[in-house]
Amino acid sequence: MRGKQIIVSTVSGLLALGITITVNAKPKPKKVDNHVMTASVVFKPTSESDLTNYVYDTVDPSASDYHQYLTPTQFAEKFGQPNAYVNMVKKYLNKYHLKTTTFAGNLAIKVSGHRADMNKAFKAKYTKAKGSLSRTKYRLPGKLSNRVVAVIGLYAQKPTTKQTRQSGKKRATSTDVPTNGEKPQTNLSANQFSKKYGAGKFADHYHLNPLYQQGLTGKGQRIGIISDGDFHNSDLRTYWKQAGVNDNLSRIHKVYTIDNAKKVTNSLNKSLTESQIEATLDVQSASALAPDADIDFYSGQSANGATGSPSTYFATFAQAISDNRDQQISTSIAPTIELANQWDDHSSTLRQYNHAFNLILEQAAAQGITVFRASGDNGPRDMPSKIENHAVTTSPYQVIVGGTTLPYEKVINRRVVAVKKERAWGDTYSAVPAKNQGANFPGSGGGFSALNPTPRYQQGFSGVNTFRAIDLLRYKKGHYFINKHPRIIFGTGNSRNLPDVSSNADIVTGYATYLSAPSGTKKKTKAPQIKIWTIGGGTSYASPQMAAANAVMNSGLQAGTGFWNPQIYQFAAQADTPFNVLSDADDNNNLYYTGQPGKLYNQATGLGTINFEKLFNKFKSQ
Repeated sequence: MRGKQIIVSTVSGLLALGITITVNAKPKPKKVDNHVMTASVVFKPTSESDLTNYVYDTVDPSASDYHQYLTPTQFAEKFGQPNAYVNMVKKYLNKYHLKTTTFAGNLAIKVSGHRADMNKAFKAKYTKAKGSLSRTKYRLPGKLSNRVVAVIGLYAQKPTTKQTRQSGKKRATSTDVPTNGEKPQTNLSANQFSKKYGAGKFADHYHLNPLYQQGLTGKGQRIGIISDGDFHNSDLRTYWKQAGVNDNLSRIHKVYTIDNAKKVTNSLNKSLTESQIEATLDVQSASALAPDADIDFYSGQSANGATGSPSTYFATFAQAISDNRDQQISTSIAPTIELANQWDDHSSTLRQYNHAFNLILEQAAAQGITVFRASGDNGPRDMPSKIENHAVTTSPYQVIVGGTTLPYEKVINRRVVAVKKERAWGDTYSAVPAKNQGANFPGSGGGFSALNPTPRYQQGFSGVNTFRAIDLLRYKKGHYFINKHPRIIFGTGNSRNLPDVSSNADIVTGYATYLSAPSGTKKKTKAPQIKIWTIGGGTSYASPQMAAANAVMNSGLQAGTGFWNPQIYQFAAQADTPFNVLSDADDNNNLYYTGQPGKLYNQATGLGTINFEKLFNKFKSQ
């Protein structure tokens, strides 16, 4: 079989799963010029300062708006643009044969249509300067443009073949999908399997069992999963049966935000993709931990590649928040990283996009939705580089979830590796970097945002904007090398610190996932041929598990937990804190940042790991 071997990773490196897949080295070019494209027009709120204040007030017990969560209609009346203005924009675009849909809340609209019609409506012009990425300049009539924050996903020129292939969508064609490392023991009882490889392991380590014992299982709650792929329902049922979870599929609801279900399903039935792997583990992780919660799975996949990942990502989030079904939303994907030279949306700058995304997440917070995002799996550099960089976005209006390593002792690479107690995930001691992944060692994303200032809840907090680090690695020509004599570094920062919280994400102490896919043979059948159990790691597991744990808590609360961050930083400073701070300076790093002895926060694990029994009681007592 011709091709090349890669280790699976998502668009932003938020997945560390032990699978190798074979991909075609020369994919056929796609003709996308006549396909329907999707863009979003994002509006200013009526008052951004009032919106921010309201968001914080909803989780401040001393404020009159405490727990006064808004419906999307109420949000539109209070902070969104007036219907008259939104309808005027839509009427203008409709004249050019474009389909427009308002996201409830009146902060954005989705625009769909052919590229030529898009260009006419937005007076779009494609420009390219030497040494920089191409840009699409657009112009709306003056009376419409002054309330626009960003237009996302507008391409004036036909996208190139490279642009149409969304990163992280490489397709398997080999009949062999070997695992890299340990496979789970499927001959265990359901309870044993769960404790060793699944929800039981998370519940045991992070004190979720006392909530289960109170009868809290997520009943009446819904968890939103933001993805750019899809999964086989049969895989979910196989996983549930093995883990002892009710296998009733009626609690799974799929929403396709860009292309219709048929197009995405056709893509799913062709071969194994990274997107399928990510989608599968997200849903398996969340559904098992909150066994009575519904799952709303939002797939933003553009099957024909006509819409870029920044556009699909924003529109999918906007749809989930607009639907307002879920009190908790999780994502383990991201469109790119916070580096201007990597930004590939032509019509919005990275800062415009970040601003637009912050606004839609503020709407989520005002509606009482807690948003979780995986921090990444490559330490402080999501893309191999000399400089720190993180996945988009590092918004302060989401809970960024980092990774840890649970205690273990194993023989790895013919030597005994021992981790004595839970530590930040940063593995230079057992892992060998994969050159086909950019020579990254695995570790929890964490550090400082390049785009967002230090939010209110982090200002003045113990350990925030100070750091201790160790330069374990040096970067040269696309590869990392271990420094023989690493230095200890102390410094300060002045932006949003991440992550906020952490839980187990190391592949060595990871979780089981079940996957199936067509074999890639010429046999004409839609039935999956590849069927594998594997053990994976990454903050991709941690984020949906956090969302599920929140659903379990919410099933026992009169009002939802809402915007976590201002609350959890206050809880962390109290004597009966629900957090276990991983503050050790030694043997506790994310490949760079370490714990800060005596401080309550560090950029390797944030506030630390959570005792969910204590956290539940904190939320309940407010």
